[in-house]
Amino acid sequence: MILVVNAGSSSLKYRLFDAGSTVAAGLIERIGAVADHAAAMRRAAAELDLAALPLDAIGHRVVHGGTRFRAPTVVDDEVLAALRALCPLAPLHQPANLAGIEMTRALRPDVVQLAVFDTALHATLPPAAATYALDAGIAARYGIRRYGFHGISHRYVSRRTAALLGRDVAELNTIVLHLGNGASAAAIAGGRSVETSMGLTPLEGLVMGTRTGDLDPAVTFHLARQAGLTLDAIEELYEHRGGLRGLCGDNDLRAVQRRAAGGDPDAVLAIDVYCHRIRKYVGAYYAVLGRLDAIAFTAGVGEHSAAVRQQCLQGLAALGIVVDPARNARPGNDQARVISPTGAPVAVCVVPTDEERAIADEVVEALGPQ
Repeated sequence: MILVVNAGSSSLKYRLFDAGSTVAAGLIERIGAVADHAAAMRRAAAELDLAALPLDAIGHRVVHGGTRFRAPTVVDDEVLAALRALCPLAPLHQPANLAGIEMTRALRPDVVQLAVFDTALHATLPPAAATYALDAGIAARYGIRRYGFHGISHRYVSRRTAALLGRDVAELNTIVLHLGNGASAAAIAGGRSVETSMGLTPLEGLVMGTRTGDLDPAVTFHLARQAGLTLDAIEELYEHRGGLRGLCGDNDLRAVQRRAAGGDPDAVLAIDVYCHRIRKYVGAYYAVLGRLDAIAFTAGVGEHSAAVRQQCLQGLAALGIVVDPARNARPGNDQARVISPTGAPVAVCVVPTDEERAIADEVVEALGPQ
C-alpha cells in the first residue's frame, strides 16, 4: 500500500492506494480552523487508522526541490534539513509540505517516506531557458533561476496524452496547459521539459486566479516610489489581488464567465487577457519545440471550460491548431479525449490530471520491484 499526502497551504489531501486502486481518500480544508497541519495530519491518521496500515511507503508532494532534488527522494534528517533551507523560495507551500512529512515520520517511523517534487520535471530545462539575464554572481549566490512548478501534473498529463494518442512519449512534442486557480504551461519534448511558464516562484507566467503572472519588474519600483507600498504589500498585491481577481474582482472563472455573458465589461476583459496570455505562450512554445504533435488541457479550468479552450486557441489554424466545436462542447465525463478534428496536424486533447495518483506512480517507480 502507498499513502500519498498532499499538504497545501490551507488544506491537506490524502489518498491510499493498494495495487494501483484507491481504497481511501480524504480532504481536510480550512487549516487555521483546524489548528495547524499537525492537527490536520493527526485527524487524517485517525480517519485512516494509520497505525494499523500495512504500508510500503508514504509519498509527499513537495513544491520545491531546488537544483539538488531531481527525482523522488527518500526523506531522512539531512534531506529534511535541505528541504527546509528551500522555504524562502516557496514560503506559502514548502513549510506546509514539510509539516506533512514531519508528522507522518513521527506517526509511522517504520515506513519509508519519499518526497516527490513539483520542480523535478523542469530540472531538464536547458540553460538558455533556465537562466535569467541577471548579474551572474548575484544569481548564483541566491539561487535565482527558473525552476518551474506543476511538474508532477505536467509529467503525468504528457504521459497520458501519449497513451491517448497511441504514441510513445519519447517521440512526442507536447504543450501541456495546466489551468486551475494556479496555472502554468510547459513544453515537453520526448518526455523532457524544455520550457515552462513559472520561474523562480509560481508567480511568473500565465494569468491565474489571484496571481498576476508576467509583469514588468519595474512595476514593483513604481509602486514602492509612487504609492509608498512596502515589499510585503506589493507581494500580497501580486499574489492575492492580481490575476482574474485583480482584473474583475472574482477569481473563480465560472463566476467571471457568467458575468461576461451578462455583458460585464470588466469580466469580458479579464477573460480576454487570460486567454491572450495562454495563446501567446502556445505560439512561443511551438517555436521552442520546432514541431508540435499535441496540446493537452488539464486541471479545473482546462478540463471543464470549453469556452476557454476555444478562445485561447483561436487564430492558430495556420499552425495546424484547430478545435472542433462539437467535440469541444461535448461533456467529457472526466475522460481523456481528443477535441481537434480527425486528421488535424496537432492533436488538441483534454486530459484530466491526478496529482495523487501521479505521486503514487512515481513512488512505485522509485522503489522498484518489491
